Amino acid sequence: MNSRSTLDGLVVGMLASYGRDARAQHISRRYLPSREEIIEIVRLLLELFYPGYFGRQDLNHENLPFHVGNLLSTLREKAERQVEACLGFAAERDGRDPASCRDDARRVTSAFLDRLPSVRDALVLDVQAAYDGDPAASSPDEVILAYPGVLAVTVYRVAHELHVMGVPLMPRIMSEWAHSKTGTDIHPGARIGRSFFIDHATGVVVGETTTIGSNVKLYQGVTLGALSIPRDERGRVIRDTKRHPTVEDGVTIYANATVLGGHTVVGADSVVGGSVFVTDSVPGSTRVSVLPPEMTVRSKADAGDFVI
Repeated sequence: MNSRSTLDGLVVGMLASYGRDARAQHISRRYLPSREEIIEIVRLLLELFYPGYFGRQDLNHENLPFHVGNLLSTLREKAERQVEACLGFAAERDGRDPASCRDDARRVTSAFLDRLPSVRDALVLDVQAAYDGDPAASSPDEVILAYPGVLAVTVYRVAHELHVMGVPLMPRIMSEWAHSKTGTDIHPGARIGRSFFIDHATGVVVGETTTIGSNVKLYQGVTLGALSIPRDERGRVIRDTKRHPTVEDGVTIYANATVLGGHTVVGADSVVGGSVFVTDSVPGSTRVSVLPPEMTVRSKADAGDFVI
């Protein structure tokens, strides 16, 4: 069998696969957002929120207005194009006419850009919370440049704005990019208050319907998740229900703790210890911990064989 006939056979086989199952393909449709351009939008936003730390570094008070204006102009163009692609994608998927998507994209993009000063105000408080909450931080500059938790929260606050505005796909592409970079998975639908800090960041999961108050601190490995996934009588997942916990103001949750359930509330100013598994509500100003495991310490001479 020559290579040409082998190739022809592979083409036939792949086309047959597409014909057997229409899922996981995007054929004969117009709209699809660009993951690459959406990530570029995130990078431009980092320049806008933290001038001088990302992108151009020769900024001063004379050239800053031009720089910001140029960033915003580029952002508007890219964001409007991607918002239109996302809205059009959803319209085609749902069998709706995508004709109005361009005008809707202009409106949504303008509203999104109008929110950016307020988003930056919130991010400055997050940066300060990270600096105040970590004695190992030498300066807020180090926090901005190096801390994965700050990057994850920055992207979350942008993605959340788009999520609230009803833009599909784009918020998740942003948040999953941050997840891949930081190890922190914050769903754009979560509601998070001011001065939020994730220390060390790796392995943190914040589910879609989570509500977090202000001045909350999470450590690595914390999961704010669903206790179970509700399903209807046909076994289909029921969406748009409160599945994830509420964490009130001033709470600290230490490493590898798990808090589950839409009816679970961690009361204000409580402390949840490391490796705790919480499925019931915790009153305010409470400390939750597990008993330490029994540990035996013997000298190597007396221990004999070590059994695992």
